[in-house]
Amino acid sequence: MEQHTWLIDETAANERLDKWLAAGENEWSRTQVQQWMKDGVITVNGNNVKSNYKCQYGDEIILNVPEPEALDVVAQQMDLDIVYEDQHLLVVNKPRGMVVHPAPGHLTGTLVNGLMAHCNDLSGINGILRPGIVHRIDKDTSGLLVVAKNDKAHDSLVNQLKAKTTIRKYKGIVHGSIAHDHGTIDAPIGRDKQDRQSMTVTDDNSRDAVTHFSVIERFNEFTFVECKLETGRTHQIRVHMKYIGHPLAGDPKYGPSRTLKLPIEGQALHAAVLGFVHPDTGEEMVFEKEAPEDFQHLLNHIRKISR
Repeated sequence: MEQHTWLIDETAANERLDKWLAAGENEWSRTQVQQWMKDGVITVNGNNVKSNYKCQYGDEIILNVPEPEALDVVAQQMDLDIVYEDQHLLVVNKPRGMVVHPAPGHLTGTLVNGLMAHCNDLSGINGILRPGIVHRIDKDTSGLLVVAKNDKAHDSLVNQLKAKTTIRKYKGIVHGSIAHDHGTIDAPIGRDKQDRQSMTVTDDNSRDAVTHFSVIERFNEFTFVECKLETGRTHQIRVHMKYIGHPLAGDPKYGPSRTLKLPIEGQALHAAVLGFVHPDTGEEMVFEKEAPEDFQHLLNHIRKISR
């Protein structure tokens, strides 16, 4: 077990202990420090303290860092499309059909399995089944995800998501011809009481959800759109586009039955643009990735039948 010991001097007196430890040279997040305080592995003068404890001159702080919990998730070699990588984070382009993280009964073949084979320094905030995962996209949605390699990076990226300062733009193909060039869908999303596996626009046990859309190209029976997320609820774009009468093409859950006859497996939705402030350097970073071949094939198919 790794042990750290500090004596509090005048410069640290009256500082919150969790904040002071997280501000040190080690890659510990404030969230992680607070959890350690709850677990009793951090002591002040031999005693356990609460996370809001303020340091006093002369305090002896001891931290016994717990041994890492063994992961039950199998590392699997995969040909991942890594768009960017440094010691703090990586950006990956997830293919359609890949689940982001393991779940009971589905422990292999996920993005996390591939990431664990690619690198061994993922943040642990989201537990043993979701190491490094800051945000998710659906199995049959392709596109860009940012993955944290340490807890400080994880905290920063999550806080940016909460503050709505990240850039998340999706390209999608929807049923019907949308009349307006631009629009905003501000409608709360919650679990569908009739189908617990689906989400719906509802005022019951829901959370605020906002999607901005712009029309890129119109066809007779379809529209090519860009959707910008202000919030990030489960299935948000899929639910919102269905709500305004324009469900995503190919969507087996929220689309009409005829959508399953289209030449694409799953909804025509791609996370095309991802932007955030780098947790360590403060640099504004924006990444863009073209939609995959099956998406482009569907778009060309629709253009052809709309002539």
